[in-house]
Amino acid sequence: MIEIGGSGRVWLLSGRRSSYALHLTENDELLHLHWGPRIALPDAEALADESVPPEWGFESPLDGREEYPVEGGPRFVRPALSVRSRDVRGTEWRFERGEVADTGDELRLHFHDPLHHLALTLHYRMRDDFDVIERWTTAAHAGGPDDAPLELLRVDSAAWSLPARDRWRLTHLYGRWAAESQVARTELTPGEKVLGSRRGHTSHQHLPWIALDEGAATEDHGEVHSCALAWSGSWRIAVQRLPVGTVQAVGGVGHDDSGQLSLAPGESYATPVFAGLWTDGGFGGASRAWHAWQLAHVIPDADRSRPVLYNSWEATFFDVGEEQQRGLARRAAEMGVELFVVDDGWFGARTSDRAGLGDWTPNLDRFPGGLKPLADEVHALGMQFGIWVEPEMVNPDSDLYRAHPDWAQHRPGRTRTEFRNQLVLNLARPEVREHLWERLDTLLSGAPIDYVKWDFNRSFTDPGWPGDPYPQRLWIEHVRGFYELLERLRAAHPGVAFESCSGGGGRIDLGVLGLTDQVWTSDNTDPLDRLPIQHGFSQLHPARVMAAWVTDTPNALGNQRVTSLRFRFISAMAGVLGVGGDLSRWSEAELAEARDWVALYKRIRPVVQHGELYRLRPPGDGGLSAVQYVRGEETVVLAWLHAQRLGERQPRLRLRGLDPEARYEDLETGTVHRGAVLAHHGLATGLRHDLDAAVFHLRRI
Repeated sequence: MIEIGGSGRVWLLSGRRSSYALHLTENDELLHLHWGPRIALPDAEALADESVPPEWGFESPLDGREEYPVEGGPRFVRPALSVRSRDVRGTEWRFERGEVADTGDELRLHFHDPLHHLALTLHYRMRDDFDVIERWTTAAHAGGPDDAPLELLRVDSAAWSLPARDRWRLTHLYGRWAAESQVARTELTPGEKVLGSRRGHTSHQHLPWIALDEGAATEDHGEVHSCALAWSGSWRIAVQRLPVGTVQAVGGVGHDDSGQLSLAPGESYATPVFAGLWTDGGFGGASRAWHAWQLAHVIPDADRSRPVLYNSWEATFFDVGEEQQRGLARRAAEMGVELFVVDDGWFGARTSDRAGLGDWTPNLDRFPGGLKPLADEVHALGMQFGIWVEPEMVNPDSDLYRAHPDWAQHRPGRTRTEFRNQLVLNLARPEVREHLWERLDTLLSGAPIDYVKWDFNRSFTDPGWPGDPYPQRLWIEHVRGFYELLERLRAAHPGVAFESCSGGGGRIDLGVLGLTDQVWTSDNTDPLDRLPIQHGFSQLHPARVMAAWVTDTPNALGNQRVTSLRFRFISAMAGVLGVGGDLSRWSEAELAEARDWVALYKRIRPVVQHGELYRLRPPGDGGLSAVQYVRGEETVVLAWLHAQRLGERQPRLRLRGLDPEARYEDLETGTVHRGAVLAHHGLATGLRHDLDAAVFHLRRI
């Protein structure tokens, strides 16, 4: 709901339980008023009456109060907007008008800089049934044909302002390859904290999400403000706590102020969404609100459950062949797998990572009839069929590179950098996108392919575009080209599901989730290592998109830890279950046990993938951790005991989201529990030794 008051200069957006208010002063200063519990329009108008910026000698009257700080004028905070023309840098804007879109849920505030001929629109969208505010900005060159181009050095999607408090605490996600999505929670001291990626993709090192609280919020209680950027390239979020105690966070595409785009007259640029959420339900309440919003408005076909997957990578690596894949497919089908995926090595001269990337045609020595015969057999076994691709990359040893070496990102005169023996194609170039479209469309049209794992295995290091008048735009235009290509493929092949992968969790964000059906969370499939990764992932994203595999023990890429099939399966059941071990080496007993675990997962899948998630106990230093899912009359609890200490009794798990007056039956054992006992005294897990795990599936009776 959007309400307008204060003689048309106060705007109030309200969702299910929260409100967001802003005010335009008589001097065209757009000030932030409120972001928190739901308020009425008279409350916002009263705040506007109190919001006249004071005049302080060495301090800015706008810093920490302005809705969208620009470069220029009485401002000293980090600007969200930095613009340069041939003669002038900075912005002085004039308010033109505010309007509500025909949909009724989007507010647009239009400004104009007459010297730059810059038209700037701030967009706000808040849906009645959610508390997520979607914000983005549009910049347009409104000059005539004889005017010079306008250089956008920085255009952030939004700025978020929080009031003065005695203490602010910052939570964010950090990591590295094989250890993504680790939770960091630190006091926000006066000064600035900058998070981001210079790598051309979201990165393993940081995810574009932050949360702020007053230092006392818990999993279940307390006010939490959080925001997340919908962008899959380089990005930056800067959080500043001013000396007066207020906090402002600005965020958007790109990391450094070296220039982003050059707009000719008539051209415009719309930033990605930078979404924000307030809740008083603690970090768990924030997560569930983010999950529900993504399932409703971001993730394609989110109401459809994702199938149990088998991927042959760790069974074969590059030594791929049709008969070998047929054998693996038969074993996977017997286990109850629903989707069989051939990973790297099926195409071109791809016998190692040194050759073949870019040549997206089946290797006829390995697949004499192409992929269709294998796909047909997989379908006959009752499974869907999928493949792995890495379209944005090219090996120098490939037919594509030999024909078009200029299509790779590079800087003339500089040493070319190769990671994994590959280069990055410049998807900002239309001819590159068109070539990839033709090859991938032909591939998906030539065989009954149901699923594509889209990988991205190296960062930008030589992002040059020789001959382009503004080569810096590659950083943005590559990502837009990636989005465009995915959108086109999805439209042409609506039955094909896509998974986003980037050496594990290197490209996970709200932007890519709007175009893919699930994401590969991490290359690390060790079941114990995965628990904190999955815990961090759940801070923002739902289990419905979190792919997780059961692999061999000791793990091929891991730390040589030996774990039971039970522990491996229950760890992977926390999201979209997959299997990635070498089934040709599994014993009949292991295959039979695996078949039982897959069957159990299918029974609990509706609750895990579509239910509300509660983090009961986080992964810690050797103790018990657990997560719970609630959907309608059913609840599922997954519990893991990392290590058992002598004489230590494991705590009971106090369940959430249950009716204390109801009774709940364990559908696996028949045991009946009382809701009040589960909520106040807890569920006894019965776990008693190192690397033990259990599943509890309860239904109200």
